[in-house]
Amino acid sequence: MNRAVKIDWADRINWKDQVYAEVLEERTARLLRLREHPDLLPGLFDYYKTHPADFINDWGMTFDPRNADIDKPTVVPFILTPKQREWIDWVMDRWKSRSRGLCEKARDMGVTWLAVGLSVTLCLFRNGVVIGFGSRKAEYVDEVGTMKPILPKARMFMQHLPREFRGEWEAWRDAPSMRVNFPATGSIITGEGGDSIGRGDRSSIYFVDEAAHLQRPLLVEASLSQTTNCRIDMSSVNGMTNPFAQNRWKWNDERVFIFDWRDDPRKDDEWYQKQVEDFDPVVVAQEIDRDYSASVTGIVIPGAWARACIDACEKLKIKPTGIERAALDVADEGVDKNALVAAKGVEINFGRQWSGKGSDLYETAQTAVNICDELGISGFRYDADGLGAGIRGDVRTINEKRVSLGARAHHTEGWRGSEAVMDPDGIVEGTKGIDGKDRGRTNKDYFGNRKAQGWWALRRRAQKTYNWVVKGIPCHPDDILSISSAWPEYMKLVAELSQPTYKQNELGKMIINKKPDGMPSPNLGDGAMMLYAPGEPPAVHVTTDLLASVMAMPRRRRY
Repeated sequence: MNRAVKIDWADRINWKDQVYAEVLEERTARLLRLREHPDLLPGLFDYYKTHPADFINDWGMTFDPRNADIDKPTVVPFILTPKQREWIDWVMDRWKSRSRGLCEKARDMGVTWLAVGLSVTLCLFRNGVVIGFGSRKAEYVDEVGTMKPILPKARMFMQHLPREFRGEWEAWRDAPSMRVNFPATGSIITGEGGDSIGRGDRSSIYFVDEAAHLQRPLLVEASLSQTTNCRIDMSSVNGMTNPFAQNRWKWNDERVFIFDWRDDPRKDDEWYQKQVEDFDPVVVAQEIDRDYSASVTGIVIPGAWARACIDACEKLKIKPTGIERAALDVADEGVDKNALVAAKGVEINFGRQWSGKGSDLYETAQTAVNICDELGISGFRYDADGLGAGIRGDVRTINEKRVSLGARAHHTEGWRGSEAVMDPDGIVEGTKGIDGKDRGRTNKDYFGNRKAQGWWALRRRAQKTYNWVVKGIPCHPDDILSISSAWPEYMKLVAELSQPTYKQNELGKMIINKKPDGMPSPNLGDGAMMLYAPGEPPAVHVTTDLLASVMAMPRRRRY
């Protein structure tokens, strides 16, 4: 039996006012009908077993002590937002596929409550489920007299359910320290803290709360590897030097779920502005904007600048002009990825990554050529340092085959970040001489190599974009950087732009560290940098015999 069709409160409720009277009246009426017809309960139990989000939304209660100072109830109905329903489906998919998951969240998104509500629901309607919760300290998991830890939330959730769903559950008997038992199903919720995480029961699902803040994360990694087939890490960001951050950017696929503050219907731009006014910029960047580089010094492109570039052309009503071009970053390690990034003028509108395992350069070159065909682009710049040096020869071989089949040839341009700077006597924009005068420093005196010069050029674009989008300080439209949100991995590029750091070498020249603290290479970021690095853009060189076929090629774009 399915539940009766009811109002979708997520669309109806005023989230800011948090007035739940109508919701509670509807729940009361439904409960009275259920008590008049108890024969409906078995069918309802079967339904909730496979629809946990509906159970939470139908009967769950949550707790917000901040309501007390505005004379509103602190215990309120648990009304799920669309994003929260997506999260529940995502966790269930991870469980069914016996795989790990990682939930990156902004501050105050209610994810811990959501995990508790899902855990209680699974334990109520399924036999023999064991769900574990771990956090960096035991008092964050369970402690008497406070609702801040995790397990008191589970007890409160149970205590406010109608007796029809609690069954024989009694708090005094079934909720001892670090444990919540479900006598009707034999299921259990357990808790662990600190170095004990993963040392207890084998678990169906294990939630690691604030995983980026664990004191000994590698110890937890080893322990949980033998504890569960489905581990869900939930955390706000805490820089890049932890397994949570490294997994988040290494995976960047269906295993990653993101809760942005904009996903919370209680929050809007006015709310965000108040956070900016009330809190330190680093706190806002890290806890709300989920900026992994917020507390890192020497960032080439600060996170706020990179985020301002998202759809900057649309925001500023600029139509990108100029040639369409592409850049290929070649994987330099077996675990690294190749990445091709494409742009129309000042707007990056495409990016794709693929495995570099095996370092098959010919296959890499062929894939890049195929992508350029899809995009209607007839050439690309590539990283010619290291393994990438072989790309030119492979493309030459590919072109010979293409020409023999009547297809167009592709032009490639090698780009070496290790080489000397372009325009060595040119003045670096925004710099001053050693005497403080505006004459500035030359490129050859300021940058250690062409890679540093390239990343700094991208930084200047991002800074000007931020100044225009956020501060209202315009610049020439050709000097900005826009990142279209129309392609799937655009947020990975945004994050990678804020990964590299800079410092001075022994000669006082700037050098770039693309992989601080052992982070993976920013492949998309490198591709974007090469697109806008100083120098001539990749030209399109075709033979006269091929000109007709080039002009006849369809110009298509796929995302």
